[in-house]
Amino acid sequence: MPPKPDTETDNINTRHERRMQRKKAMMDEKIEQAQRKTGVLLVHTGNGKGKSSSAFGMVMRAMGHGMKVGVVQFIKGAMSTGEEIFLRRFPDEVEFHAMGEGYTWVTQNRERDMEKAAAAWEQAKRFLNDPAIGLVVLDELNIALKYHYLDLQMVIDDLDGRPEMQHVAVTGRGALPEIIAIADTVTEMNVIKHAFKEGIVAQAGVEW
Repeated sequence: MPPKPDTETDNINTRHERRMQRKKAMMDEKIEQAQRKTGVLLVHTGNGKGKSSSAFGMVMRAMGHGMKVGVVQFIKGAMSTGEEIFLRRFPDEVEFHAMGEGYTWVTQNRERDMEKAAAAWEQAKRFLNDPAIGLVVLDELNIALKYHYLDLQMVIDDLDGRPEMQHVAVTGRGALPEIIAIADTVTEMNVIKHAFKEGIVAQAGVEW
């Protein structure tokens, strides 16, 4: 005798198929409506881990598509990071500038931090004026803006004036409302658990 049909499983599978058909129709409609191509400004902020990690994931994507990438790191620079060590292997594809001198609670010198941030922004502007650069990563720019190391309106004007097809990823905690307002995509990383709170030291390949 043939096995009895599993009616409950059949019903679950049928409902799933119908849901996915409705979802596909909805997604197809949204995709059809989103046909404009332009450079986008992405902001990764929040207190959770993953802001810079996400931006450097975008760097790999851009490189995979043959795009040239410019990276400017604000605040960071006192120690070499894994992303810097790795990306310096590709000088024809990625131009990398780590231009800070360390965490603000370590440097404790606002005037010096402002000088370094100003120099970093000059490099950022060179990228933002170059249509050959497909992706610009401004790592920890939010921190420099939060502490008023840079003129906010100047930064907004330079971001708005970049080449039409150039993408920009801005990272750092405490993104200002003005930066969020001009961004196309904003993601906030929130903390659920973090190893540091359990006494686990920041480790190479994970945090830096």
